[in-house]
Amino acid sequence: MTDNTVAPIAPSLTRRVLRNVLVPLALTWMLGAVIALVIANYFSEQAFDRGMLDDAYALSANVQAGERGIELLLTPREVATVLFDQIDTVHFSVQRLDGTLISGESELQAPLPVSGARYRFSDVTYQGKPMRAVTLEHDAEPGISMPYRVVIAQTTLSRTALVRQLLGFALAPQILLLVLLAVWLWHGIRSDLRPLGDLQRALDRRDVRDLSPVAVAQTSRELQRLGNAVNSLFERLGHSVQAQREFVGNVAHELRTPLAGIRALAEYGLAQHDTTVWREQLERVSERQARASHLIDQLLALALAEEARTSLAREPVRLDVLAEQTVLRHLARADARGVDLGARGLDDGVVVMANEALVEGILDNLIDNALRYGGRTITVELAGRTLSVIDDGPGIPLEAQRDLMQRWAQGPAGQKLGQGSGLGLSIVSRYAELLGAELRLEAAEPMGLRVSVAFGEAV
Repeated sequence: MTDNTVAPIAPSLTRRVLRNVLVPLALTWMLGAVIALVIANYFSEQAFDRGMLDDAYALSANVQAGERGIELLLTPREVATVLFDQIDTVHFSVQRLDGTLISGESELQAPLPVSGARYRFSDVTYQGKPMRAVTLEHDAEPGISMPYRVVIAQTTLSRTALVRQLLGFALAPQILLLVLLAVWLWHGIRSDLRPLGDLQRALDRRDVRDLSPVAVAQTSRELQRLGNAVNSLFERLGHSVQAQREFVGNVAHELRTPLAGIRALAEYGLAQHDTTVWREQLERVSERQARASHLIDQLLALALAEEARTSLAREPVRLDVLAEQTVLRHLARADARGVDLGARGLDDGVVVMANEALVEGILDNLIDNALRYGGRTITVELAGRTLSVIDDGPGIPLEAQRDLMQRWAQGPAGQKLGQGSGLGLSIVSRYAELLGAELRLEAAEPMGLRVSVAFGEAV
């Protein structure tokens, strides 16, 4: 059943960066504007209250003792002049402390000052309208036989208009600056991320077989690291693909001949009726199969060497123990061929940082080559950190040693015997390179070949 679920489209990186920058900045900016507005409104309220208190003092200055007791000396016209305001409506009341009216509006009431205070500001509702009021109390003074209070209340239209103006003047520039900043950041972020888009388009246009490095713009450290990581991945993939191609080509090239020979021997044996011929053909088939199996092992080992180039794990390896185990593993084969296989220098423990599988591969291939092409004696020698395989065979001429390090190259002895595939020394050379060891081919005394692998510092 086909899954038709459509993956959600991820948001643009430009928008995400812009959002993550602008949203906190806008919130911080607006919070700062609100705080500034609250402070400005507080001080404007103080100014309005102070003006209203001055009006209360102006009225109280005109309260005197008259023929009818305490009275306000100002006429209604004069009171209107003192309390004039172009926007707000102002109400007043002059009262004795017992609440009886001296002048003004009797229904106008406001909270009294607290103990020890002469005046008090408060918010009241008068005639169905919210108002700001101040109550000012006066003690008895010369010329005035008893104390009194002045109450003034005015509407809050001026205050509300001022708050709106402050809000507009505070927020409008902030919003404008935020829009300009958003445009600037949008262009800046898009410009900085453009090389990333170029890299993505270059990868989209890349052919599946093209693993060459991509061009990386040196505009930022992060982009440079990303480009280097992509190119490093391409390099590792290139090595892996090359190793696979070589392995497939090697298998196709080298197995064709032994498999065709096995098939020809089998067909010939089936065409005969003599059991002696059958046995002879089966023995030859077994020999060809063993050669093909050995060839496959070497091809796999070479492919492993190519893969290990990027993922080789090193650990402490006991060369003396490993050499002894390898010699014991090949003793039966050496005895069957009449070859004296021995070892020396294994008494002292030598530990190096290497890979056990690769060291075993080196020894296996060197001993196998010596058994195929060497003489009657093979010695595995450990001298310090140098591991050697010595035989008393015909040796290898100096001019042929370099060629034998290449794949499929065989010396005269191998070509004459028709054995091997020419991969043994190539595998040893590649393993030594991976381990950081030095491979040397030298003439043995009095005759033969010494193949030595010198490892790095001991542990």
